[in-house]
Amino acid sequence: MDLPLDGIKVVAIEQAVAAPFATARLADAGAEVIKIERPEGDFARGYDDVAQGQSSYFVWLNRGKISVTLDLASQEGKAALARHLEEADVLVQNLKRGALARLGFGAERLAQDYPRLITCSITGYGEDGPLADRKAYDLLIQAEAGLCSITGGPDEPSRVGISVVDIATGSTAYGAILEALLRRGKTGTGAAISVSMFDVIADWLTVPLLNHEGGKPPRRVGMAHPSIAPYGVFAARDNSRILISVQSDREWAKLCDVFLGRPELARDPRFATNTARVANRAETDALVTAGFQTRDGAEAIAVLQRADIALASVNDMAGLSVHPHLRRITVDTPNGPVSFPAPAPVWRDQTQVFGPVPALAPLKTAD
Repeated sequence: MDLPLDGIKVVAIEQAVAAPFATARLADAGAEVIKIERPEGDFARGYDDVAQGQSSYFVWLNRGKISVTLDLASQEGKAALARHLEEADVLVQNLKRGALARLGFGAERLAQDYPRLITCSITGYGEDGPLADRKAYDLLIQAEAGLCSITGGPDEPSRVGISVVDIATGSTAYGAILEALLRRGKTGTGAAISVSMFDVIADWLTVPLLNHEGGKPPRRVGMAHPSIAPYGVFAARDNSRILISVQSDREWAKLCDVFLGRPELARDPRFATNTARVANRAETDALVTAGFQTRDGAEAIAVLQRADIALASVNDMAGLSVHPHLRRITVDTPNGPVSFPAPAPVWRDQTQVFGPVPALAPLKTAD
């Protein structure tokens, strides 16, 4: 296959989720990714044992990489890293701030010795500021940035159910690295990129922040939408749960006519506009609930689709596991093949092949 990053070499001094997410995408695109692991290995190898006795996180995010174990505190390890960097196009690292410099690979040396190298450093809070030296993990940043305050039900804040900060940061780093490679193709020069987890999720929190600063602080409303109604979960007669989203007054009129059988509600000033429906959310939701209670789930879905109303079944992981739209890939691992959801991009002109997950390599002291 003619992969877009064939010939690109990436050195990854990484652990956990954010940086491995970025470099997994680089590997998928054809880059040679050299994963530098400490003698005991990436600590994500021990997160769980559900993927053929191996960590689900590690299997998911380290396919297609080459594991090289180095003791970077030793002179032999530092020399080996320097040799890898001489051939590298990209260095990705998420060590503690300043750790790479203390090992002798500070920004000045990297720029001088490897002028074409693209360096992407992933941190919790950036390169400076009052929290720059604080340890940062996904849930810690969710809490610090305020994401938890708008997640969950009315009673208490909640963690987002996946490592959303890590994943968002890895995606952002991946995009920045690709931009830097494109720029280097024009200018011949490398780049020094810093991506902080806090910055990434703060960017994603722009809408609730602007609502707060505009005098309308967001409230936790569970699976309802804070500024659109009806937009939430309703139980059908057989207790199946269906999420619907009415995005416009025109859709509301269709819901009233086709699903509720009460077209006059579209002209009722209490419900005629989204602003009015949000102000009268309890009454709006009660009307929709009454419509759901007259039908089983399958019938409700059929009528909603006839009315062209957006909807979703409220699934769990058992539902996702057998979902007709779930695409999977299977990768080889040291303990055997593992199947999991496929990366989202689909290339129509080729079938992508994904590399194996590496075992922890023996400690390498010399080349």
